Amino acid sequence: MSLMPAADRPHPHAFENAVAVVGDYWTLLVLQEVSFGARRFRRIMTNTGISSNVLAVRLRKLIERGVLSKELYESRPPRYEYTLTEAGRELQPVLLALAEWGNRHACRGESLMERHARSPTTTPRATRV
Repeated sequence: MSLMPAADRPHPHAFENAVAVVGDYWTLLVLQEVSFGARRFRRIMTNTGISSNVLAVRLRKLIERGVLSKELYESRPPRYEYTLTEAGRELQPVLLALAEWGNRHACRGESLMERHARSPTTTPRATRV
C-alpha cells in the first residue's frame, strides 16, 4: 500500500469529524432509509427497528449538523418529513459504497439492495457508485 502524498491528504481531523457526525450504527441506518426514500418518522422507525427516542435523537443531531432537513406535513399533531440536504446527498456514494462492501464481505442472507427492491414503501433513490 502506498502512502498518499502530503498535498493530497485530507485535513488531519476530517475522518474523525465525519465519523462524529455519521459514524454510529443507528445514524447510518437512518441515513440509509432517508436516502432510499423513507421520509417519515414511523417509516424510518419500522424499517430500522430503532426505538422512537433513539430515532428522535439521531434525527435532531443530523438536522443540527446540516445532513437532514425537516418539513412540516401535518400541523395537528405536528408531523415532519425528513430529507437529505446537499451535504446529506453528498454522503450517498459513501453509503452505497459501504453497503456494497457489506454485501460482498459481511452479509449473510438477504442484501440491503434485495430488501429495498421488494419493499413497496422504500425505493433506492441514490445512484450507484
